[in-house]
Amino acid sequence: MAGYVVVGTQWGDEGKGKIVDVLGSKVDYVVRFQGGNNAGHTVIVEGKKHILHLLPSGVLHTQSKCIIGPGVVVDPFVFLEEIALIESGGITTDHVYISDRAHLIMPYHVALDAYQEEMKGDKKVGTTKRGIGPCYADKYQRIGLRMSDLEDIDSFKEKLAFTLKIKNDEIVKLYEGEAFDYDDLLTKFIELRDKLLPRMIDSVAEIDQALTNNKFVLFEGAQAAMLDINYGTYPYVTSSSPTSAGVCAGVGVSPKKLDTIVGVVKAYSTRVGEGPFVTELNDDKGEFLREKGFEFGATTGRPRRCGWLDLLVVKHATLINGLTDLVVTKVDVLSGLKEINICMGYEIDGVRFDYLPASVEKVVRAKPIYDVMEGWDEDITGIREFDLLPENCKKYLRKIEEVSKTRISMVSVGPEREHNIYLHDIITK
Repeated sequence: MAGYVVVGTQWGDEGKGKIVDVLGSKVDYVVRFQGGNNAGHTVIVEGKKHILHLLPSGVLHTQSKCIIGPGVVVDPFVFLEEIALIESGGITTDHVYISDRAHLIMPYHVALDAYQEEMKGDKKVGTTKRGIGPCYADKYQRIGLRMSDLEDIDSFKEKLAFTLKIKNDEIVKLYEGEAFDYDDLLTKFIELRDKLLPRMIDSVAEIDQALTNNKFVLFEGAQAAMLDINYGTYPYVTSSSPTSAGVCAGVGVSPKKLDTIVGVVKAYSTRVGEGPFVTELNDDKGEFLREKGFEFGATTGRPRRCGWLDLLVVKHATLINGLTDLVVTKVDVLSGLKEINICMGYEIDGVRFDYLPASVEKVVRAKPIYDVMEGWDEDITGIREFDLLPENCKKYLRKIEEVSKTRISMVSVGPEREHNIYLHDIITK
C-alpha cells in the first residue's frame, strides 16, 4: 500500500497547500477528503500565486488524478469557477473528478449560513458563510442532494422540491428572508448538469483499486486538528473531521491502507475567526508575524490572529492523528526576532495542564507557560541543508521534535516550491 495523508496540526493556514503541491509530483492520485470551499490553499509556482478553495492542491500536477472525495461538500458554481480559472492559466483540468457520493452545497445553504451566523450575535463562531455547515447538517438529517442525484433528473426534481420546501419555510418564517424559487434553481442545475456529470466517478472503488495496485495516493485535508468537530475548540470549529481518521470516513478507505501521516506545523500560531487562542499576541510582535508572514485569509481576506507556537496544540494533533512525520513551515518568518517564546503548557486556575482540555471555558482562562529561546537574524530562504541553518533555528526545530516525539522530515523556508530543506524522504518511489 502507498497511502499518504497531509493534515494541519493547528487552526489551518499552516501551508498544507504548498506541501501537497510539492509531494503531488511524486504521486498518482491526490484526494481531498473533507470540508468545502471554506478552505484556502495557496500554491506559488515560479512567482505565480494560485489560491484554491475546493480543488485539490495537487491540481497543478496534471499527471496525478485529482479527486474530490465523498466527505467533501461541493458548491458546483465554485467548482466550475475554479476549473475555469485554472484553465485560463493554460493548465488542463482533464484529471479532476468528483465522487458520486459528494453532497452538493445549494444556494439556500449559503443563505442559511449567513442568517444563522447573524442570529448568533456575540456567540458567532466565525464561519466563512460558504454554506458548509448547513450542507453537512442536511447530509446528517438525510435530506441532502448528492452528485449522483444529478444522473436521474426526475429523482433530482422530486428531492429538490421536498428539501426546498423545508428550507424556504425556515428562511421565511425564522429569518424573515426571501424564499428561493424552485423553477429558477432547477433550471440552474439542469444547465450545470452537462458540465458536472462527465467529472463524476465512483471514487470509492477506484481509490481502493489504486491502493491495492500499489499506486501512490495522497489524501489532502482542509482546516486542521484544532478545528475538528470532535477534537477542536468546540463550538469554534468546522463541520467535519480534518484528521487522519477523517480520511477513512471521507474517502472510504481502510485505516490499514494509510502508511504515512504528515502533520504540517506553522513555526508560529495563527487563527482566523472566533475562539480561544492561548498564545495570541496583541502587540508589535503579533503585528510583526502578521505583516512578515502575510497572514491574511486566502478565503476571506480577514487578518489572521497571530501568536507564539503552542506545543500543547501540536502534541494534541500528534495524538489524534497518529503522525509519522512533521513538516514545519514559515520558519523564515521568525528571522529577526531576538527572542522566541514557545508554549510548553497551560496554567488554568493555578493548575498546570500538559494536555489540551475539552472545555472551551477552561481554555479561555488558560495562561501560556513559555520556554524562551534565543532568535536569529539571518535570512534563511536560500538555505537547502539543515546543518547550514543558524544554530538557534536548529535548536528551535529540535525542540518541536523533542516535545511532539515526531521526526521533522521537511522544513519550509519560503513560499516557493523549491524553498525547502529535506531531512527524510516522505515519499519514496
